[in-house]
Amino acid sequence: MFTDKLILRIPGPTPIPPRVQLAMSQPMIGHRSGKFSALFARTAERLKPYFGTTQDVYILAGSGTAALETGVVNTLQPGDEAAILVSGAFGERFAKICERYGVVAHRLEVPWGQAVTPELLEAFLKEKPQVKAVFATYCETSTGVQNPIAELAKTIRTHSDALFIVDAVSCLGAVPCEMDAWGVDIVVTGSQKAFMLPTGLAFLAASERAWKVIEANKPLAFYLDLKAYKKSLAEQTTPYTPAVSLIFGLAEVLDMLDEEGLPAIIKRHELMRDMTRAAMRALNVNLMADDAYAALTVTSCDPQGAFDAEALRKVLTKQYNVTIAGGQQHLKGKIFRIGHMGYCEPLDVLQVISAIEMSLHQIGAPVELGAGVKAAQEVLIAHV
Repeated sequence: MFTDKLILRIPGPTPIPPRVQLAMSQPMIGHRSGKFSALFARTAERLKPYFGTTQDVYILAGSGTAALETGVVNTLQPGDEAAILVSGAFGERFAKICERYGVVAHRLEVPWGQAVTPELLEAFLKEKPQVKAVFATYCETSTGVQNPIAELAKTIRTHSDALFIVDAVSCLGAVPCEMDAWGVDIVVTGSQKAFMLPTGLAFLAASERAWKVIEANKPLAFYLDLKAYKKSLAEQTTPYTPAVSLIFGLAEVLDMLDEEGLPAIIKRHELMRDMTRAAMRALNVNLMADDAYAALTVTSCDPQGAFDAEALRKVLTKQYNVTIAGGQQHLKGKIFRIGHMGYCEPLDVLQVISAIEMSLHQIGAPVELGAGVKAAQEVLIAHV
Protein backbone atom coordinates (compact mmCIF):
# COMPACT_ATOMS: atom_id res chain seq x y z
CA MET A 1 0.00 0.00 0.00
CA PHE A 2 1.10 3.55 -0.70
CA THR A 3 0.86 4.86 2.85
CA ASP A 4 1.02 8.47 1.68
CA LYS A 5 -2.04 8.02 -0.55
CA LEU A 6 -4.68 8.96 1.99
CA ILE A 7 -8.29 8.82 0.81
CA LEU A 8 -9.87 11.58 2.87
CA ARG A 9 -13.67 11.49 3.00
CA ILE A 10 -14.48 13.50 6.09
CA PRO A 11 -16.61 16.67 6.12
CA GLY A 12 -13.52 18.84 6.39
CA PRO A 13 -10.70 19.45 6.09
CA THR A 14 -11.14 18.20 2.54
CA PRO A 15 -8.59 17.18 -0.10
CA ILE A 16 -6.65 19.99 -1.76
CA PRO A 17 -6.38 20.02 -5.57
CA PRO A 18 -2.77 19.76 -6.86
CA ARG A 19 -3.07 23.04 -8.76
CA VAL A 20 -4.12 24.76 -5.55
CA GLN A 21 -1.21 23.24 -3.66
CA LEU A 22 1.09 24.51 -6.40
CA ALA A 23 -0.42 27.99 -6.19
CA MET A 24 0.18 28.09 -2.43
CA SER A 25 3.84 27.20 -2.95
CA GLN A 26 4.58 30.46 -4.76
CA PRO A 27 7.36 32.58 -3.27
CA MET A 28 6.23 34.84 -0.45
CA ILE A 29 5.50 38.46 -1.26
CA GLY A 30 5.08 41.48 0.94
CA HIS A 31 1.66 41.52 2.57
CA ARG A 32 1.53 45.32 2.24
CA SER A 33 2.81 45.38 -1.32
CA GLY A 34 0.83 46.68 -4.26
CA LYS A 35 0.95 43.22 -5.83
CA PHE A 36 -0.70 41.59 -2.84
CA SER A 37 -3.25 44.39 -2.42
CA ALA A 38 -4.42 43.96 -6.01
CA LEU A 39 -4.68 40.17 -5.58
CA PHE A 40 -6.49 40.48 -2.26
CA ALA A 41 -9.08 42.99 -3.47
CA ARG A 42 -9.77 41.02 -6.65
CA THR A 43 -10.11 37.74 -4.74
CA ALA A 44 -12.50 39.21 -2.17
CA GLU A 45 -14.65 40.57 -5.00
CA ARG A 46 -14.78 37.15 -6.67
CA LEU A 47 -16.26 35.54 -3.54
CA LYS A 48 -19.52 37.52 -3.82
CA PRO A 49 -21.40 35.18 -6.22
CA TYR A 50 -20.90 32.21 -3.87
CA PHE A 51 -22.56 34.16 -1.07
CA GLY A 52 -25.24 35.46 -3.40
CA THR A 53 -24.57 39.06 -2.43
CA THR A 54 -23.49 42.41 -3.80
CA GLN A 55 -22.08 43.29 -0.37
CA ASP A 56 -18.36 43.12 0.39
CA VAL A 57 -16.95 39.80 1.57
CA TYR A 58 -14.36 40.06 4.34
CA ILE A 59 -11.46 37.63 4.62
CA LEU A 60 -9.97 36.95 8.04
CA ALA A 61 -6.99 34.81 8.95
CA GLY A 62 -8.70 32.28 11.22
CA SER A 63 -10.82 29.15 11.28
CA GLY A 64 -14.54 28.79 10.67
CA THR A 65 -15.14 29.27 14.37
CA ALA A 66 -13.47 32.69 14.11
CA ALA A 67 -16.14 33.56 11.55
CA LEU A 68 -18.90 32.38 13.90
CA GLU A 69 -17.48 34.45 16.74
CA THR A 70 -17.15 37.47 14.45
CA GLY A 71 -20.85 37.20 13.66
CA VAL A 72 -21.68 37.30 17.36
CA VAL A 73 -19.34 39.97 18.72
CA ASN A 74 -20.18 42.56 16.08
CA THR A 75 -23.97 42.35 16.25
CA LEU A 76 -24.78 41.84 19.93
CA GLN A 77 -23.99 43.39 23.29
CA PRO A 78 -24.00 41.84 26.77
CA GLY A 79 -27.59 41.40 27.94
CA ASP A 80 -29.01 41.22 24.41
CA GLU A 81 -31.22 38.25 23.61
CA ALA A 82 -30.62 35.87 20.72
CA ALA A 83 -32.40 32.83 19.31
CA ILE A 84 -30.11 29.91 18.52
CA LEU A 85 -31.44 27.18 16.24
CA VAL A 86 -29.77 24.01 17.49
CA SER A 87 -29.98 20.89 15.35
CA GLY A 88 -26.56 19.51 16.23
CA ALA A 89 -23.10 20.27 17.58
CA PHE A 90 -22.46 23.43 15.60
CA GLY A 91 -25.74 25.10 16.47
CA GLU A 92 -24.75 24.51 20.07
CA ARG A 93 -21.38 26.16 19.36
CA PHE A 94 -23.17 29.37 18.34
CA ALA A 95 -25.02 29.29 21.67
CA LYS A 96 -21.79 28.84 23.63
CA ILE A 97 -20.14 31.76 21.84
CA CYS A 98 -23.12 33.98 22.63
CA GLU A 99 -23.07 33.00 26.30
CA ARG A 100 -19.32 33.65 26.55
CA TYR A 101 -20.02 37.30 25.65
CA GLY A 102 -22.93 37.74 28.04
CA VAL A 103 -25.67 37.33 25.45
CA VAL A 104 -28.87 35.63 26.60
CA ALA A 105 -29.10 32.58 24.33
CA HIS A 106 -32.55 31.08 23.81
CA ARG A 107 -32.14 27.64 22.25
CA LEU A 108 -34.69 26.24 19.82
CA GLU A 109 -33.58 22.62 19.89
CA VAL A 110 -34.68 19.77 17.65
CA PRO A 111 -33.55 16.13 17.90
CA TRP A 112 -30.25 15.44 16.14
CA GLY A 113 -31.08 14.27 12.63
CA GLN A 114 -34.02 16.63 12.22
CA ALA A 115 -34.18 20.09 10.67
CA VAL A 116 -35.57 23.30 12.13
CA THR A 117 -38.79 24.03 10.27
CA PRO A 118 -40.38 27.44 9.63
CA GLU A 119 -43.39 26.43 11.75
CA LEU A 120 -41.21 25.68 14.77
CA LEU A 121 -39.32 28.93 14.31
CA GLU A 122 -42.49 31.02 13.97
CA ALA A 123 -43.85 29.70 17.25
CA PHE A 124 -40.50 30.24 18.96
CA LEU A 125 -40.20 33.85 17.79
CA LYS A 126 -43.67 34.63 19.09
CA GLU A 127 -42.51 33.43 22.51
CA LYS A 128 -39.26 35.44 22.33
CA PRO A 129 -40.15 38.84 20.86
CA GLN A 130 -37.06 40.55 22.31
CA VAL A 131 -34.44 38.61 20.33
CA LYS A 132 -32.09 40.82 18.34
CA ALA A 133 -30.51 38.06 16.27
CA VAL A 134 -31.34 34.55 15.12
CA PHE A 135 -28.43 32.16 14.53
CA ALA A 136 -28.75 29.08 12.33
CA THR A 137 -26.53 26.41 10.81
CA TYR A 138 -27.03 25.86 7.08
CA CYS A 139 -25.44 22.40 6.99
CA GLU A 140 -25.23 20.75 10.40
CA THR A 141 -22.08 18.70 9.91
CA SER A 142 -22.66 16.52 12.95
CA THR A 143 -25.92 15.09 11.59
CA GLY A 144 -25.89 15.60 7.83
CA VAL A 145 -28.95 17.86 7.99
CA GLN A 146 -29.31 20.88 5.70
CA ASN A 147 -31.64 23.41 7.29
CA PRO A 148 -34.09 25.29 5.00
CA ILE A 149 -32.38 28.67 5.24
CA ALA A 150 -34.47 30.47 2.61
CA GLU A 151 -37.73 29.49 4.34
CA LEU A 152 -36.34 30.30 7.79
CA ALA A 153 -35.24 33.73 6.57
CA LYS A 154 -38.74 34.44 5.27
CA THR A 155 -40.21 33.45 8.63
CA ILE A 156 -37.87 35.78 10.50
CA ARG A 157 -38.62 38.70 8.19
CA THR A 158 -42.36 38.14 8.70
CA HIS A 159 -42.39 37.73 12.46
CA SER A 160 -39.34 39.59 13.79
CA ASP A 161 -36.95 42.49 13.30
CA ALA A 162 -34.03 40.29 14.35
CA LEU A 163 -30.92 39.89 12.26
CA PHE A 164 -30.49 36.48 10.66
CA ILE A 165 -26.94 35.12 10.94
CA VAL A 166 -26.06 31.86 9.18
CA ASP A 167 -23.17 29.44 9.64
CA ALA A 168 -22.45 28.09 6.16
CA VAL A 169 -18.99 26.76 7.03
CA SER A 170 -19.55 23.21 5.84
CA CYS A 171 -21.46 23.91 2.66
CA LEU A 172 -20.89 27.32 1.06
CA GLY A 173 -19.40 26.86 -2.38
CA ALA A 174 -21.39 23.64 -2.86
CA VAL A 175 -24.98 24.71 -2.22
CA PRO A 176 -27.34 27.47 -3.33
CA CYS A 177 -26.89 30.63 -1.31
CA GLU A 178 -28.80 33.79 -2.18
CA MET A 179 -27.99 35.95 0.81
CA ASP A 180 -29.51 39.14 -0.61
CA ALA A 181 -32.59 37.59 -2.21
CA TRP A 182 -33.40 35.44 0.83
CA GLY A 183 -32.94 38.28 3.31
CA VAL A 184 -30.07 36.78 5.29
CA ASP A 185 -28.07 39.41 7.16
CA ILE A 186 -24.75 37.68 7.77
CA VAL A 187 -23.29 34.56 6.17
CA VAL A 188 -20.02 33.09 7.44
CA THR A 189 -17.87 30.26 6.17
CA GLY A 190 -14.35 28.86 6.23
CA SER A 191 -11.71 27.73 3.78
CA GLN A 192 -11.28 24.04 4.59
CA LYS A 193 -14.56 22.61 3.29
CA ALA A 194 -16.06 23.21 -0.17
CA PHE A 195 -13.41 25.87 -0.84
CA MET A 196 -10.77 23.12 -0.99
CA LEU A 197 -8.10 24.91 1.05
CA PRO A 198 -6.31 24.22 4.32
CA THR A 199 -7.85 25.59 7.48
CA GLY A 200 -6.90 29.20 8.05
CA LEU A 201 -9.27 31.57 6.28
CA ALA A 202 -12.66 32.76 7.47
CA PHE A 203 -15.09 34.61 5.19
CA LEU A 204 -18.02 36.85 6.13
CA ALA A 205 -20.53 39.02 4.31
CA ALA A 206 -23.01 41.37 6.02
CA SER A 207 -26.16 43.11 4.80
CA GLU A 208 -26.88 46.83 5.04
CA ARG A 209 -29.27 46.07 7.94
CA ALA A 210 -26.47 44.26 9.74
CA TRP A 211 -24.03 47.10 9.14
CA LYS A 212 -26.38 49.61 10.77
CA VAL A 213 -26.28 47.49 13.92
CA ILE A 214 -22.53 46.87 13.69
CA GLU A 215 -21.74 50.56 13.30
CA ALA A 216 -23.88 51.45 16.32
CA ASN A 217 -22.41 48.77 18.60
CA LYS A 218 -19.35 48.95 20.79
CA PRO A 219 -17.12 46.14 19.51
CA LEU A 220 -16.63 43.29 21.97
CA ALA A 221 -13.41 42.11 20.34
CA PHE A 222 -10.21 43.58 18.93
CA TYR A 223 -9.04 41.17 16.23
CA LEU A 224 -12.61 40.32 15.16
CA ASP A 225 -13.84 43.93 14.92
CA LEU A 226 -15.54 44.08 11.50
CA LYS A 227 -15.28 47.86 11.33
CA ALA A 228 -11.52 47.49 11.10
CA TYR A 229 -11.87 45.00 8.22
CA LYS A 230 -14.30 47.29 6.40
CA LYS A 231 -11.91 50.22 6.63
CA SER A 232 -8.97 48.12 5.44
CA LEU A 233 -10.81 46.46 2.56
CA ALA A 234 -11.62 49.90 1.19
CA GLU A 235 -7.84 50.36 1.05
CA GLN A 236 -7.35 46.90 -0.54
CA THR A 237 -5.69 45.42 2.50
CA THR A 238 -6.35 43.84 5.91
CA PRO A 239 -6.05 45.36 9.38
CA TYR A 240 -3.77 42.55 10.56
CA THR A 241 -1.31 40.21 8.87
CA PRO A 242 -3.08 38.20 6.15
CA ALA A 243 -2.39 34.54 5.28
CA VAL A 244 -0.68 35.36 1.98
CA SER A 245 -0.11 31.79 0.77
CA LEU A 246 -3.74 30.88 1.46
CA ILE A 247 -4.86 33.88 -0.59
CA PHE A 248 -2.73 32.57 -3.47
CA GLY A 249 -4.56 29.28 -3.07
CA LEU A 250 -7.97 30.92 -2.80
CA ALA A 251 -7.44 32.73 -6.09
CA GLU A 252 -6.72 29.37 -7.75
CA VAL A 253 -9.74 27.78 -6.08
CA LEU A 254 -11.93 30.53 -7.47
CA ASP A 255 -10.49 29.87 -10.92
CA MET A 256 -11.55 26.23 -10.55
CA LEU A 257 -15.01 27.10 -9.26
CA ASP A 258 -15.56 29.66 -11.99
CA GLU A 259 -14.46 27.18 -14.66
CA GLU A 260 -17.04 24.62 -13.50
CA GLY A 261 -19.73 27.18 -12.71
CA LEU A 262 -21.86 27.27 -9.58
CA PRO A 263 -24.93 25.53 -11.12
CA ALA A 264 -22.74 22.59 -12.20
CA ILE A 265 -21.01 22.53 -8.80
CA ILE A 266 -24.37 22.29 -7.04
CA LYS A 267 -25.54 19.50 -9.37
CA ARG A 268 -22.31 17.57 -8.76
CA HIS A 269 -22.84 17.73 -5.01
CA GLU A 270 -26.49 16.73 -5.37
CA LEU A 271 -25.39 13.73 -7.42
CA MET A 272 -22.76 12.65 -4.88
CA ARG A 273 -25.29 12.98 -2.07
CA ASP A 274 -27.86 10.91 -3.96
CA MET A 275 -25.27 8.23 -4.83
CA THR A 276 -24.16 7.95 -1.21
CA ARG A 277 -27.68 7.74 0.17
CA ALA A 278 -28.74 5.14 -2.43
CA ALA A 279 -25.70 3.04 -1.55
CA MET A 280 -26.34 3.16 2.19
CA ARG A 281 -29.97 2.19 1.69
CA ALA A 282 -28.91 -0.76 -0.47
CA LEU A 283 -26.62 -1.84 2.37
CA ASN A 284 -29.49 -1.46 4.89
CA VAL A 285 -27.65 1.29 6.75
CA ASN A 286 -29.96 3.85 8.38
CA LEU A 287 -29.64 7.47 7.25
CA MET A 288 -29.98 10.15 9.92
CA ALA A 289 -31.47 12.92 7.78
CA ASP A 290 -34.74 12.74 5.85
CA ASP A 291 -34.48 13.14 2.09
CA ALA A 292 -36.04 16.61 2.24
CA TYR A 293 -33.24 17.91 4.49
CA ALA A 294 -30.28 15.77 3.43
CA ALA A 295 -27.07 17.77 3.17
CA LEU A 296 -25.28 18.01 -0.15
CA THR A 297 -21.85 17.83 1.47
CA VAL A 298 -21.99 15.11 4.15
CA THR A 299 -24.04 12.00 4.84
CA SER A 300 -24.51 10.74 8.41
CA CYS A 301 -25.25 7.05 8.92
CA ASP A 302 -26.55 5.35 12.05
CA PRO A 303 -26.00 1.57 12.22
CA GLN A 304 -28.50 1.39 15.13
CA GLY A 305 -26.61 -1.53 16.64
CA ALA A 306 -26.39 -3.61 13.46
CA PHE A 307 -22.59 -3.22 13.53
CA ASP A 308 -19.88 -1.25 15.31
CA ALA A 309 -19.34 2.10 13.58
CA GLU A 310 -15.89 2.52 15.12
CA ALA A 311 -14.83 -0.98 14.02
CA LEU A 312 -15.84 -0.03 10.49
CA ARG A 313 -13.76 3.15 10.61
CA LYS A 314 -10.72 1.28 11.95
CA VAL A 315 -10.79 -1.30 9.15
CA LEU A 316 -11.24 1.43 6.55
CA THR A 317 -8.18 3.23 7.85
CA LYS A 318 -5.95 0.20 8.46
CA GLN A 319 -6.79 -1.86 5.38
CA TYR A 320 -7.70 0.72 2.77
CA ASN A 321 -6.23 4.03 3.98
CA VAL A 322 -9.71 5.56 3.81
CA THR A 323 -10.72 8.08 6.46
CA ILE A 324 -14.37 8.81 7.23
CA ALA A 325 -15.68 10.71 10.24
CA GLY A 326 -17.24 9.41 13.44
CA GLY A 327 -19.96 10.90 15.59
CA GLN A 328 -19.71 13.89 17.89
CA GLN A 329 -20.80 14.40 21.49
CA HIS A 330 -23.50 11.86 22.44
CA LEU A 331 -23.20 10.22 19.00
CA LYS A 332 -19.48 9.52 19.41
CA GLY A 333 -18.82 5.88 18.59
CA LYS A 334 -22.40 5.36 17.37
CA ILE A 335 -22.51 6.81 13.85
CA PHE A 336 -20.23 7.44 10.91
CA ARG A 337 -20.18 10.32 8.46
CA ILE A 338 -19.08 10.39 4.83
CA GLY A 339 -17.87 13.68 3.40
CA HIS A 340 -18.51 14.37 -0.27
CA MET A 341 -17.63 17.96 -1.01
CA GLY A 342 -15.05 20.12 -2.67
CA TYR A 343 -12.35 18.23 -4.57
CA CYS A 344 -14.55 15.18 -4.91
CA GLU A 345 -16.40 13.66 -7.86
CA PRO A 346 -18.77 10.71 -8.44
CA LEU A 347 -15.98 8.18 -9.07
CA ASP A 348 -14.53 9.10 -5.67
CA VAL A 349 -17.89 8.26 -4.13
CA LEU A 350 -17.87 4.84 -5.81
CA GLN A 351 -14.39 4.25 -4.39
CA VAL A 352 -15.35 5.00 -0.80
CA ILE A 353 -18.58 2.99 -1.04
CA SER A 354 -16.63 -0.01 -2.30
CA ALA A 355 -14.20 0.29 0.60
CA ILE A 356 -17.08 0.60 3.07
CA GLU A 357 -18.70 -2.56 1.67
CA MET A 358 -15.51 -4.56 2.03
CA SER A 359 -14.90 -3.23 5.52
CA LEU A 360 -18.45 -4.06 6.59
CA HIS A 361 -17.94 -7.60 5.30
CA GLN A 362 -14.69 -7.88 7.25
CA ILE A 363 -16.30 -6.88 10.55
CA GLY A 364 -19.10 -9.38 10.03
CA ALA A 365 -21.91 -7.03 9.07
CA PRO A 366 -24.68 -8.65 6.98
CA VAL A 367 -23.97 -6.97 3.63
CA GLU A 368 -24.07 -8.13 0.04
CA LEU A 369 -20.84 -7.14 -1.66
CA GLY A 370 -21.53 -4.91 -4.62
CA ALA A 371 -25.04 -3.91 -3.56
CA GLY A 372 -24.09 -0.40 -2.51
CA VAL A 373 -21.81 0.19 -5.47
CA LYS A 374 -24.53 -1.01 -7.85
CA ALA A 375 -27.10 1.33 -6.32
CA ALA A 376 -24.71 4.28 -6.58
CA GLN A 377 -23.80 3.36 -10.14
CA GLU A 378 -27.46 3.34 -11.12
CA VAL A 379 -27.87 6.87 -9.73
CA LEU A 380 -24.78 8.00 -11.60
CA ILE A 381 -25.78 6.41 -14.91
CA ALA A 382 -29.19 8.09 -14.71
CA HIS A 383 -27.38 11.46 -14.59
CA VAL A 384 -24.83 10.80 -17.34
